[in-house]
Formats: sequence, structure tokens, C-alpha cells
Amino acid sequence: MTEADNLPPADDALHLLVVDDDRRIRNLLKRYLQGEGYRVTAAESAEDAYAHLRGLHFDLIILDVMMPGQSGYEFAAQIRAENAPLAEAPILMLTARSETEDRVKGLEAGADDYMAKPFEPRELALRVASILRRAAPRMVAQSAPGQNAVRFGEFTFDPDRGELRQGDEVIRITERERDMLRLLLETPGEAVSREALGGGGGAANERTVDVQVNRLRRKIETDPANPLHLQTVRGFGYKLAIDR
Repeated sequence: MTEADNLPPADDALHLLVVDDDRRIRNLLKRYLQGEGYRVTAAESAEDAYAHLRGLHFDLIILDVMMPGQSGYEFAAQIRAENAPLAEAPILMLTARSETEDRVKGLEAGADDYMAKPFEPRELALRVASILRRAAPRMVAQSAPGQNAVRFGEFTFDPDRGELRQGDEVIRITERERDMLRLLLETPGEAVSREALGGGGGAANERTVDVQVNRLRRKIETDPANPLHLQTVRGFGYKLAIDR
């Protein structure tokens, strides 16, 4: 370990909130992520985490699912129901369960990504860096959509910035939703398979794609049950109908 490894994170370093009732995991993640250059605050419960969120800004929340009191699912849903900027912090959900139903439940609650325990700290750090890198464009206020922005109905999506707007209002979307919109816009108006939208992985992963599509529809459709923009291609996948 070098002398630089012992230095505290910079005051302007990205700030992470680790929420886990297991002290050993909290301490491990805090030490490791601080070593990666992040500022880290740890909380032992949803109640403790919410107390921190009332007074501090966090760039990402690492959230355990199984906690006494309010579960990670319930806490994530509560955060997503808040006003900006609190509702906009990306959430990486941690759980000892890896079943499809648990991933679906986490995504429905508003998690951006999902990671099963046990995990290697290095793998988690890479996942954190990836989420933060993709989230960065929306953390900077933009005056207007860029030249590659595409319009569908009242909405505009800028694939370069990863920014969805309804008129002048920026609509919060998760990293998964952002990636799906980009894939759909590679061939606008044409069908994209569930497998492609999910990055491969078979039927289980395709089920999570359906959940993510339904959640995205609630943000961009007047009647999500009868979508005008994000349409189902039966037996195959989805397509995004854009304005010409």
C-alpha cells in the first residue's frame, strides 16, 4: 500500500450510500470503496439511510434487500416516489437471492441494477463505476436536446446524453431503460428482440425486459395498456414508433 492509498477521498469525490444491516459487509464495502476514491456513508437500516438522505446528496445508493424493518424493495419504492433530486439517485440492489422473481421485484421497485451475494468487491466496484459513468450525462443540466434527439409524441430522447424529456421537463429513467431506448433507436420503428434488449441470458432475462418495458411505458404512454410509442411485437420483442 502506498502513501496515496491512505489519503482520504477528495471533498468533491462522488458520494455513495451503503445500506446493509450486516456490519461486516458495511465496513468491508466502506473501506474498499473509499480505497477506490469514493466518499462513502454507511447506514444499518432504511430508517438510518433516510435520515442521511434528508441532509446529504448521494450519487449512488448500494442497497441490501433483506433488512429488519423496511425491506430494500420498500425503501427503493419510497425513494422513487420522492421529488427530485432524491428520486434520481441510481440504486444498485444487493441480495442473497438470485431468482428471477427477486430481480423482477427489485426492478419494479426502481433499482437500476441488481447484484447477488456473495460477490467480489472488485466486481461490485466495476459495476458501481459503470452505473456512475452512464448516469453522468443526466447530472449536468442541459439547455436543449442535441442534434441526434428523437421525438415521439410529447417526448424527446437524446441518445448521446441519455436524456428523456417531456416538453422542457427531464423525466427520470433508469440505466436499463436508457440502454433499451438507445437499442430501440438504432432501428427506429423496427422490432428488437427481447433477447437483444436484455443483453442475452435466455427466458429469465427476457422476463425482466418485460418488466422494464412496462415500467418505461408508465413514463411515456398516456395509456400504458394500449401503448402508442413503445409497441409489442408479439412473440418477438418491441419497437419504438417515432415521429417522422
